[in-house]
Amino acid sequence: MAETTWSDERLVAAARGGDVQSIAALVSDAHPHVQRFARSLCATPEDAEDAAQEALIVLYRKIGTLRATGALVSWMFRIIRNECIRRAHFMKRPLPPFTEATVVPSAEDEVFERLEAARVADAIAALPADQRQVLIMRDVQGLSGRMVADRLGLSTAAMKSRLHRARTAVQRTLSDPAPGDLDAAV
Repeated sequence: MAETTWSDERLVAAARGGDVQSIAALVSDAHPHVQRFARSLCATPEDAEDAAQEALIVLYRKIGTLRATGALVSWMFRIIRNECIRRAHFMKRPLPPFTEATVVPSAEDEVFERLEAARVADAIAALPADQRQVLIMRDVQGLSGRMVADRLGLSTAAMKSRLHRARTAVQRTLSDPAPGDLDAAV
Protein backbone atom coordinates (compact mmCIF):
# COMPACT_ATOMS: atom_id res chain seq x y z
CA MET A 1 0.00 0.00 0.00
CA ALA A 2 1.38 3.44 -0.92
CA GLU A 3 2.13 5.87 1.88
CA THR A 4 -1.08 7.60 2.88
CA THR A 5 -2.20 10.18 5.38
CA TRP A 6 -4.51 9.11 8.15
CA SER A 7 -7.50 10.71 6.44
CA ASP A 8 -6.73 9.40 2.93
CA GLU A 9 -10.08 9.01 1.17
CA ARG A 10 -9.26 5.59 -0.30
CA LEU A 11 -8.28 4.23 3.09
CA VAL A 12 -11.38 5.73 4.71
CA ALA A 13 -13.61 4.35 1.94
CA ALA A 14 -12.14 0.87 2.35
CA ALA A 15 -12.57 1.09 6.13
CA ARG A 16 -16.18 2.25 5.71
CA GLY A 17 -16.71 -0.80 3.53
CA GLY A 18 -15.59 -3.07 6.37
CA ASP A 19 -12.04 -3.92 5.27
CA VAL A 20 -10.41 -4.99 8.55
CA GLN A 21 -6.85 -4.10 7.47
CA SER A 22 -7.99 -0.62 6.42
CA ILE A 23 -9.81 -0.09 9.72
CA ALA A 24 -6.70 -1.15 11.67
CA ALA A 25 -4.47 1.10 9.54
CA LEU A 26 -6.87 4.02 9.93
CA VAL A 27 -7.03 3.66 13.72
CA SER A 28 -3.26 3.30 13.93
CA ASP A 29 -2.57 6.26 11.65
CA ALA A 30 -5.16 8.45 13.41
CA HIS A 31 -3.80 7.81 16.92
CA PRO A 32 -1.08 10.53 17.06
CA HIS A 33 -3.36 13.13 15.47
CA VAL A 34 -6.21 12.30 17.80
CA GLN A 35 -3.91 12.47 20.85
CA ARG A 36 -2.50 15.84 19.80
CA PHE A 37 -5.97 17.30 19.36
CA ALA A 38 -7.17 15.87 22.68
CA ARG A 39 -4.15 17.34 24.50
CA SER A 40 -4.99 20.76 23.10
CA LEU A 41 -8.62 20.57 24.28
CA CYS A 42 -8.80 18.59 27.50
CA ALA A 43 -8.01 19.99 30.90
CA THR A 44 -5.66 17.23 32.03
CA PRO A 45 -3.34 14.78 30.29
CA GLU A 46 -5.41 11.93 31.74
CA ASP A 47 -8.62 13.36 30.26
CA ALA A 48 -6.84 13.85 26.94
CA GLU A 49 -5.72 10.23 26.86
CA ASP A 50 -9.20 9.01 27.78
CA ALA A 51 -10.84 11.25 25.17
CA ALA A 52 -8.39 10.06 22.50
CA GLN A 53 -9.07 6.41 23.39
CA GLU A 54 -12.81 7.01 23.29
CA ALA A 55 -12.51 8.63 19.85
CA LEU A 56 -10.47 5.71 18.52
CA ILE A 57 -12.99 3.22 19.89
CA VAL A 58 -15.81 5.12 18.18
CA LEU A 59 -13.76 5.22 14.97
CA TYR A 60 -13.22 1.47 15.12
CA ARG A 61 -16.82 0.62 15.92
CA LYS A 62 -18.68 3.15 13.80
CA ILE A 63 -16.52 3.89 10.75
CA GLY A 64 -19.19 2.25 8.62
CA THR A 65 -21.71 4.94 9.64
CA LEU A 66 -19.55 7.81 8.41
CA ARG A 67 -21.46 9.38 5.53
CA ALA A 68 -18.67 11.08 3.62
CA THR A 69 -15.04 9.97 3.49
CA GLY A 70 -13.88 13.59 3.59
CA ALA A 71 -15.67 14.17 6.90
CA LEU A 72 -13.46 11.85 8.95
CA VAL A 73 -11.22 14.53 10.47
CA SER A 74 -14.05 16.81 11.54
CA TRP A 75 -16.01 13.80 12.85
CA MET A 76 -13.08 12.65 14.98
CA PHE A 77 -12.36 16.13 16.30
CA ARG A 78 -16.04 16.61 17.20
CA ILE A 79 -16.00 13.33 19.14
CA ILE A 80 -12.87 14.41 21.04
CA ARG A 81 -14.21 17.91 21.73
CA ASN A 82 -17.47 16.52 23.07
CA GLU A 83 -15.64 14.00 25.25
CA CYS A 84 -13.34 16.72 26.68
CA ILE A 85 -16.34 18.95 27.38
CA ARG A 86 -18.22 16.07 29.00
CA ARG A 87 -15.24 15.32 31.23
CA ALA A 88 -14.80 18.99 32.17
CA HIS A 89 -18.47 19.32 33.10
CA PHE A 90 -18.32 16.14 35.14
CA MET A 91 -15.31 17.41 37.10
CA LYS A 92 -16.84 20.86 37.73
CA ARG A 93 -20.16 19.55 38.95
CA PRO A 94 -20.07 18.92 42.69
CA LEU A 95 -22.02 15.94 43.85
CA PRO A 96 -25.37 17.05 45.17
CA PRO A 97 -25.86 16.59 48.89
CA PHE A 98 -28.02 13.67 49.80
CA THR A 99 -31.53 14.76 50.57
CA GLU A 100 -34.68 12.78 50.85
CA ALA A 101 -36.80 15.27 48.96
CA THR A 102 -35.58 16.72 45.68
CA VAL A 103 -36.51 20.34 45.06
CA VAL A 104 -38.44 20.72 41.83
CA PRO A 105 -38.33 24.19 40.26
CA SER A 106 -41.65 25.91 40.04
CA ALA A 107 -43.30 26.65 36.72
CA GLU A 108 -42.61 30.33 37.35
CA ASP A 109 -38.87 29.65 37.85
CA GLU A 110 -38.77 27.66 34.62
CA VAL A 111 -40.42 30.52 32.70
CA PHE A 112 -37.92 33.01 34.12
CA GLU A 113 -35.02 30.74 33.16
CA ARG A 114 -36.35 30.41 29.61
CA LEU A 115 -36.84 34.18 29.34
CA GLU A 116 -33.31 34.81 30.55
CA ALA A 117 -31.91 32.23 28.11
CA ALA A 118 -33.84 33.94 25.32
CA ARG A 119 -32.37 37.33 26.36
CA VAL A 120 -28.85 35.88 26.23
CA ALA A 121 -29.49 34.31 22.83
CA ASP A 122 -30.90 37.60 21.51
CA ALA A 123 -27.88 39.52 22.85
CA ILE A 124 -25.51 37.13 21.11
CA ALA A 125 -27.54 37.23 17.88
CA ALA A 126 -27.34 41.05 17.89
CA LEU A 127 -23.53 41.00 17.81
CA PRO A 128 -21.66 41.73 14.58
CA ALA A 129 -20.86 38.48 12.77
CA ASP A 130 -17.10 38.57 13.52
CA GLN A 131 -17.67 39.05 17.26
CA ARG A 132 -20.52 36.52 17.40
CA GLN A 133 -18.37 33.89 15.69
CA VAL A 134 -15.49 34.31 18.17
CA LEU A 135 -17.82 34.36 21.18
CA ILE A 136 -19.63 31.19 20.12
CA MET A 137 -16.44 29.29 19.29
CA ARG A 138 -14.71 30.31 22.52
CA ASP A 139 -17.49 30.49 25.14
CA VAL A 140 -20.17 28.18 23.76
CA GLN A 141 -18.18 25.51 21.95
CA GLY A 142 -15.31 25.76 24.45
CA LEU A 143 -12.47 25.91 21.92
CA SER A 144 -9.11 27.21 23.10
CA GLY A 145 -8.19 30.78 22.23
CA ARG A 146 -5.33 29.64 20.03
CA MET A 147 -7.60 27.24 18.17
CA VAL A 148 -10.24 29.93 17.57
CA ALA A 149 -7.59 32.31 16.29
CA ASP A 150 -6.12 29.65 14.00
CA ARG A 151 -9.49 28.59 12.60
CA LEU A 152 -10.46 32.19 11.85
CA GLY A 153 -7.05 33.18 10.52
CA LEU A 154 -6.54 35.79 13.24
CA SER A 155 -3.71 36.62 15.56
CA THR A 156 -4.34 35.66 19.17
CA ALA A 157 -4.43 39.36 20.09
CA ALA A 158 -7.08 40.10 17.44
CA MET A 159 -9.16 37.12 18.61
CA LYS A 160 -8.92 38.30 22.24
CA SER A 161 -9.93 41.81 21.24
CA ARG A 162 -13.02 40.57 19.38
CA LEU A 163 -13.91 38.28 22.26
CA HIS A 164 -13.60 41.13 24.77
CA ARG A 165 -15.80 43.42 22.64
CA ALA A 166 -18.37 40.65 22.23
CA ARG A 167 -18.51 39.83 25.94
CA THR A 168 -18.75 43.51 26.84
CA ALA A 169 -21.60 44.06 24.37
CA VAL A 170 -23.52 41.04 25.69
CA GLN A 171 -23.02 42.14 29.30
CA ARG A 172 -24.15 45.65 28.43
CA THR A 173 -27.25 44.32 26.69
CA LEU A 174 -28.09 42.04 29.59
CA SER A 175 -27.59 44.75 32.18
CA ASP A 176 -30.10 47.03 30.39
CA PRO A 177 -33.63 46.50 31.69
CA ALA A 178 -35.60 44.10 29.58
CA PRO A 179 -38.55 45.60 27.73
CA GLY A 180 -41.60 45.53 29.95
CA ASP A 181 -39.65 45.42 33.24
CA LEU A 182 -41.55 47.17 36.01
CA ASP A 183 -38.35 48.73 37.36
CA ALA A 184 -37.73 50.51 34.06
CA ALA A 185 -41.08 52.27 34.28
CA VAL A 186 -40.35 53.72 37.75
